[in-house]
Order: sequence, then structure tokens, then C-alpha cells
Amino acid sequence: MAKILVVDDSPTQQEALRRLLIKQGHEVIIANNGLQGIEIAKRENPALILMDIVMPEINGFQATRQLSSDPDTASIPVVIVSTKDQSFDRTYGLRQGAKGYLTKPPSEQELLDTIQPLLKAS
Repeated sequence: MAKILVVDDSPTQQEALRRLLIKQGHEVIIANNGLQGIEIAKRENPALILMDIVMPEINGFQATRQLSSDPDTASIPVVIVSTKDQSFDRTYGLRQGAKGYLTKPPSEQELLDTIQPLLKAS
């Protein structure tokens, strides 16, 4: 189906998202932090990015802002997937260019309901 980049520094979260996405037939690429995520996004041109917020190097808000402002990656939808569940975090993430926001751990249905329209639009 689609190539999806998961950017998260937690191996447990990486694996949980990878399993859900592979079950749906998607190809999954993993990045361990925001800088690596930006680099991989530029090289691999995924159809969608799932982005954590709290990570070393640069956080997910900063990485999302860089991706959404770079002409080479601006068309790749970013969905933030984070334990931060305050309305401020959601609003701030969307202002950085994210196209969706999920609280960890998302259910399989929540994940699919969020990413499917974005994959169809890309």
C-alpha cells in the first residue's frame, strides 16, 4: 500500500505502530529522532509520517515545522502521535504543519481513521 515513516525514540512505540501498519499492508520505515526523521523523509519520500513529540536532538514540533516548510517534503502529511494530550499541544502541533494528532497509544481504528484520508489525498 503506502510507505510510512515512523519517527519515535521509543523502540516499544516504534514496534507497536509498525505492527499496526504492516497488518494493513503498509511498508514501514523507522527513524529514532527528529533529525533522522527529516533526513529519511528527504531520502525516502514516504507517503505519510507519524511523528512523536518528545525526542532527543530536535523535538517533533521542530521536525514537523522543518518538514512542512521545506519544498522537498512539504507535501508529505505529518500526523503527530504523542503522550501529550493537552489541547495546547494539539493546537501547537497543527500550527507547525501537522495534518493530524493522535494520543498514544492510538487504537488501530483511530490510527486508520486518521491516516486513510491523508493517504488517499496524497
